[in-house]
Amino acid sequence: MDPLTHGVTGGALAAAAARPEERRRAVLIGAAAGMAPDIDIFFRSASDPLLHLEFHRGFTHGLGFAPVGAALVALMFFPLLRSGLAFGRIYLFALLGWLHHGLLDAATSYGTQLWWPFSDTRAAWSWVSVVDPLYTVPALGLLVVAAAAPMRLPRAAHLAVAWMLAYLALGAFQQHRAAVAGHELAARRGHTPEVVEAKPSIFNNLLFRTLYEYDGEYYVDAVRVGYFRQAVIFEGSAVPVFDATEAFPGLPPDSVLAHDIERFRHFSMGYLYQPPDTPEIVADLRYSMIPDSIEPLWGIRVDPARADEHAPFEHYRDAGPETRERFFARLFGPGSRGD
Repeated sequence: MDPLTHGVTGGALAAAAARPEERRRAVLIGAAAGMAPDIDIFFRSASDPLLHLEFHRGFTHGLGFAPVGAALVALMFFPLLRSGLAFGRIYLFALLGWLHHGLLDAATSYGTQLWWPFSDTRAAWSWVSVVDPLYTVPALGLLVVAAAAPMRLPRAAHLAVAWMLAYLALGAFQQHRAAVAGHELAARRGHTPEVVEAKPSIFNNLLFRTLYEYDGEYYVDAVRVGYFRQAVIFEGSAVPVFDATEAFPGLPPDSVLAHDIERFRHFSMGYLYQPPDTPEIVADLRYSMIPDSIEPLWGIRVDPARADEHAPFEHYRDAGPETRERFFARLFGPGSRGD
């Protein structure tokens, strides 16, 4: 999730574990530790565009690294706060801040190497969007109250933590409803997929993108699951499952470019495809600006003639008026099948 959300979550967890007289310092330590794992965004290479995809949400987000990362944060704060806090208390607040980061990122759909160093599998529970103001803003307000009046309102931090946990639980329930609706849609088509993925769209837990594989194709649709209403389906499109040997038959399997395709496959958790109008692009099907669209959000450009060079990573974000109108029509409009 975004740095502000991680700072708020880390600060709230640390404040909830602190004594009233420690709370303001605990918020500072927890917030800093909560944001610190994203230092991996600086692991980049001008010659290897996919390096940042491998490292972001990588080892710094793993549960196995959390005790080490927390110790580094605690050592940074100890010289500044040693007169008022024992090192053990500083470390506790830092550990709570750092430890939550990977877990909260795993609750999104991006993919987080939560089990590092034991596995490089990317956890993606898809309970909450990578940015969701309804999660962050109430928690931020309660955290400000907790820091401003720690003696008079000692439970404000606990209320912030309770809100965040409740919102994640709601997101998990909404995601389950969307997946069930996706299974029902597949059944109406006569399809029997093993898994239907449901991923929240940006800023909300009402509108989900659903994905499933059947008979050599990926099917992409959208589902709106209102809190007190039945699910509304927006039928999308189908695209062939990507096969590198068919798409680029002359590409040497041991080439840099072939290796990059596999690296991008791992990052995309297998959901690769070629947009119909741009076959030179291999894109990540998990995301689009419109949840029932197959228009890519990002991908790599593959040129078999340059097999010994790294593939460029490209973004295709379109947040223009027409895209926003289509998105909000699905999020707030009455909706109808296939509109």
